[in-house]
Amino acid sequence: QISKMFGTVVVGVGIAGLARIRDLMNPMPSSPSEHLKLIGFVSRRSFGNINEAKQISLEDALRNKDIHAAFISTENKSHEETIRMFLEAGKHVLVEYPMALSAKAAHELWEMAEQKGKVLHVEHIELLTEEYKQLKKEVAGKDLVKGTLHFTGSVLDENKSGFPAFSGIARLTWLIDLFGDITVTSATREKQKDKNYSRMTVHFQTANKKPLTWIEERGPGMRREKKINFCFTSGCLENFPEAPRSSVGLFMQDQNLFAKKLLGQVSKEELAAEKWRILRCLDLAEVIQQYCEEPEKIYS
Repeated sequence: QISKMFGTVVVGVGIAGLARIRDLMNPMPSSPSEHLKLIGFVSRRSFGNINEAKQISLEDALRNKDIHAAFISTENKSHEETIRMFLEAGKHVLVEYPMALSAKAAHELWEMAEQKGKVLHVEHIELLTEEYKQLKKEVAGKDLVKGTLHFTGSVLDENKSGFPAFSGIARLTWLIDLFGDITVTSATREKQKDKNYSRMTVHFQTANKKPLTWIEERGPGMRREKKINFCFTSGCLENFPEAPRSSVGLFMQDQNLFAKKLLGQVSKEELAAEKWRILRCLDLAEVIQQYCEEPEKIYS
């Protein structure tokens, strides 16, 4: 039996793109990734070759019949346009989160993928970390009273990465995956231009009307870390549970999941739940951005 192979191209060779090239060239033995074959990569910069991978033009990548799937690892701002081009060319797409910087674009692209019968897969390595898997086990079955997720990190160029609710959508994904659907009750943002500092504070309610807070804080030299404080009827969780190191890299785990989708090995239920979660988070990101950008209400 001839095994089905999917020719792939990596678009964008930043940190994620280079990890993608490495993982496509060294798939895990007997994993779904063995069905992916790297044909080349696309970059605005000129590299020639990276290891055995050869650079090809965007036009070639779109036209080439041997390329069935694109891995999009460009800056956030260009995700939407790049996804659209590859879907229009009849290719499957894997894209790093966030898939777009507006909810409308995300819904349109998803619809387009469904009409064309193509897989649109959004990377969510934040759900694949051992730290997160342990946290999810710890939270399972507990009754939330209130919770806070506080992220700090270095400065991002918002013109490229988008509004913090979109660039930080990994945090939103955690909250929804841990506590089910949530709604935004308020959101504000403080910016200190001279200090290159930004802090977004979002208040949510769970379906059971319990309060959740997300703080996304970025400034020069801020350590990249997440702090949690989740209080349950049984007590509070303020530190991440101890987690083992995973033997399989996060991008490789994600690549295996994409390959499973291409091979039709992911259930309809799982795909539907994932679609709901991704689009729901993008809808919420947009609501948050609207709250933060509203002119101050003036009460006379």
